[in-house]
Amino acid sequence: MKKVLSIVAATAMMAIVACGPSAEDKKKAEEKRIQDSIEASQRNADSLAALEASMLPADSVATDSMVATEAAH
Repeated sequence: MKKVLSIVAATAMMAIVACGPSAEDKKKAEEKRIQDSIEASQRNADSLAALEASMLPADSVATDSMVATEAAH
């Protein structure tokens, strides 16, 4: 009976160790997570820049007209 339990225990321990990602898989997953984070930040920055750019012409037109009005006086 002890031999059977020892074999079962050894088999169970090997199965637990075998389940799960390898160190290489973990490293690749971490690199992918970092790259995805960088890309998401870049998309957010691009969206913000586009929003600011879409607001800029209206502000610059108002500023230009104010400067022209002051220059005329």
